[in-house]
Amino acid sequence: MRKLLSVIIAGTFIGVFALAHQSTAQTGAVAPPQRTGTRVITLGTLAGPVPKPHRAQSSNLLIVNGTYYVVDAGDGVVRRLAKTNINMREIGTVFLTHQHDDHTAGLGTLLSVVWDLNRTKPINVYGPPGTQALVHAAIEYFTESSEIRIADGGRSVPIAKVFFGHDVGTGTVYQDANIKVTAIENTHFAFHNDGRGDDKHKSYSYRFETPDRVVVFTGDTGLFDGLVNLAKDADLLVSEANSVEARKQILIKSGQWQAMTPEEQARIMVQASKGHLSPEDVGHLASRAAVKTVVLTHLTSLPDGDDYTPWADEVKKYFSGQVLIAKDLMEF
Repeated sequence: MRKLLSVIIAGTFIGVFALAHQSTAQTGAVAPPQRTGTRVITLGTLAGPVPKPHRAQSSNLLIVNGTYYVVDAGDGVVRRLAKTNINMREIGTVFLTHQHDDHTAGLGTLLSVVWDLNRTKPINVYGPPGTQALVHAAIEYFTESSEIRIADGGRSVPIAKVFFGHDVGTGTVYQDANIKVTAIENTHFAFHNDGRGDDKHKSYSYRFETPDRVVVFTGDTGLFDGLVNLAKDADLLVSEANSVEARKQILIKSGQWQAMTPEEQARIMVQASKGHLSPEDVGHLASRAAVKTVVLTHLTSLPDGDDYTPWADEVKKYFSGQVLIAKDLMEF
């Protein structure tokens, strides 16, 4: 009887633990950090540029063997990080896909908060040309505050000695004991100059190779062969998902559409169709690249509601693997 009771108690404990773990995944709560392995937390999952109350804008946290890497830093990134169990002072490496504000608006605040937490080691930000200037601007913006806080006490290292921005090209752009990062220029700005592309502004997609997983972040882009090659055999494809019609309806609903000239309306629709991935595009990309799992993020706001299930169904028409729809603070 005593042995049977022990079995029942043990079984109950295991069942409760499993249920709790499942609930955590479903609700988007973040589990305590693990010191080994690779995890991705989608901090912000909304496409820009207009903010919404229920989703932060584009940002992701990659955790590899207890080391933190931030990929994009849209508006709301610090508030989302505050809901995780990580120590933000340990964030030292940030990657930007491009300089649109829904991917960068939270960067200055993130850097300042990490400095406020008494980080004195460098915080390095890597990204396309313009990244160094962006970080320099953040230093200028927060210098007055940092000087006052140094005068207040508790800090002595100027903020300019902690923040560092790096303009990187393509190919292998970063490597340490945990990750190897490969960048390619994507087609987010290929429609600029009547389809001739953009010599000044660049947008990147990234492949992160870790000891146990390969994670690819599409960033904002259209579908092209180079992206398929970058994503080849990835364990996790974290992909934007865009709807041209939803984008137009949101613009109409906000009054932005009516404030545009016909030429501006035509150009924004070209950008929405050629500079982004539709769910159908994501399906073709995932299938051709033979990835294992797709996570849809950077989601276009919907005119009514927040149900993206039909988008996942569209991806599944072309891709037989797992398709997940991200919410803020979901873990993969």
